Amino acid sequence: MLLSTRQSRPQSENFSLLNQERSNMSTSGKVIKCKAAVLWGLNQPLSIEEIEVAPPKAHEVRVKILATGICRTDDHAIKGDLAAKFPVILGHEAAGIVESIGEGVTTVKPGDKVIPLCLPQCGQCSSCINPNGNFCEKADITGKGVLSDGTSRFTCRGKPVYQFSSTSTFTEFTVVDEIAITKIDADAPLEKVCLIGCGFSTGYGAAMKTAKVTPGSTCVVFGLGGVGLSVIMGCKVAGASRIIGIDINKDKFEKAKAVGATECINPKDLTKPISEVLKEMTDNSVGYTFEAIGRPETLIDALASCHMSYGTSVIVGLPPSSKMLTYDPMLLFTGRTWKGCTFGGWKSKDDLPILVSDYLAKKFDLDQLITHVLPFTKIKEGFDLLYKGEGIRTVLVM
Repeated sequence: MLLSTRQSRPQSENFSLLNQERSNMSTSGKVIKCKAAVLWGLNQPLSIEEIEVAPPKAHEVRVKILATGICRTDDHAIKGDLAAKFPVILGHEAAGIVESIGEGVTTVKPGDKVIPLCLPQCGQCSSCINPNGNFCEKADITGKGVLSDGTSRFTCRGKPVYQFSSTSTFTEFTVVDEIAITKIDADAPLEKVCLIGCGFSTGYGAAMKTAKVTPGSTCVVFGLGGVGLSVIMGCKVAGASRIIGIDINKDKFEKAKAVGATECINPKDLTKPISEVLKEMTDNSVGYTFEAIGRPETLIDALASCHMSYGTSVIVGLPPSSKMLTYDPMLLFTGRTWKGCTFGGWKSKDDLPILVSDYLAKKFDLDQLITHVLPFTKIKEGFDLLYKGEGIRTVLVM
């Protein structure tokens, strides 16, 4: 059920753009009090609190968040499957407007439309320098929850509050390092392109950039959430002739076909292993498989389902860090390629503005992924939709 849609720019965005200069004069260099969703501990409910957001220090940027998506990765932190320090402000898929900048910032200025980067691009580490790498060494994968100087800019009830995934976007204002933000086209609708901050880019890039899907190929996508649907969209744009969606929730099949899947399968309906079924129904021609769930068992199924000698299987879903995989090495010995994929393989600071421009040029349609738009204060309802499997992407607007 579609709770709310907005075809034009949200009123809050128009207001912010018209009054940005006035806002900068009144808040620049000062502590800002605003609303944020604070997670005080594991498996606790998100609590809407008044927080204080300190001004940006050197090489930092303070951003007014205007739209943020609810991603399964945020839930991983709530459940403890992803490292985080508490209390913490989650959220990492967003778009907003620069409120103020710290000393030395050169790539953005107050008033710019921006996307915070959950995967930074420092431009100096070995991953950033290598044309084939994108996993910046400055990424906060261990849950440190602080900016480059080792501190957070958030305070609540007199206590420091940690940051999340270099961004923290479940708040009206956040502060990020300059390496974790990129300027985008001034015409971009923020309530749409916020998805480029994580889910869409991750799935779309898995097909287009990491796997490099070829025209006429057969692709299989395990998991039909927001990321899986974005993989399908990428496979379609790349010219795949057959795209098979796999999910245990049949309610997702209609949406998967709408974005490009040619057929869908529920593994619960099968009496044989999914790899055998796919081999039979495709005449052993699966060139690419994508695992967009993060389950160890499904990772192995996806690997076994691509062609034994020329198939490529891409790990897209975030796997639980505490789990180990056990698999038959013959799955790889025969010639398969098994690839990891973080953030779609994109170099975030460089590539996201291009993706936003591609969206404005109608090369893909983000509207197909947004099932619900809610006020930020209804964040709990947004997570309930995620848990029920009813929301592909819920966008919260400030």
